[in-house]
Amino acid sequence: MIKPEAQVQNEIMVALSKCGCLVIRTNAGQVRTMQGRLVKLAPPGWPDLTAVHKETGRMVLIEVKNEKGKLRDVQKKFATNIQQYPKIIYGVARSAEQAI
Repeated sequence: MIKPEAQVQNEIMVALSKCGCLVIRTNAGQVRTMQGRLVKLAPPGWPDLTAVHKETGRMVLIEVKNEKGKLRDVQKKFATNIQQYPKIIYGVARSAEQAI
């Protein structure tokens, strides 16, 4: 049975936390409030999880997918663009083990 992406994401967040990372779920795009205001979130394509390794201070960005999940074009573009920052750790993970 294929795990839902939300379950994989929660497992990754717990695993990263246990490895000394401060982890947050990052939402991308924009939302409209009940009052009608537009709130911009992270840029399109930004990964699901943003973390900082407490000991080293390195930023960790993880796009979470389940077994069959595929990157959207905007996510592929982000992955290509983030490679210019070698101190940022970026990856696609389908399990907590892959994220570690």
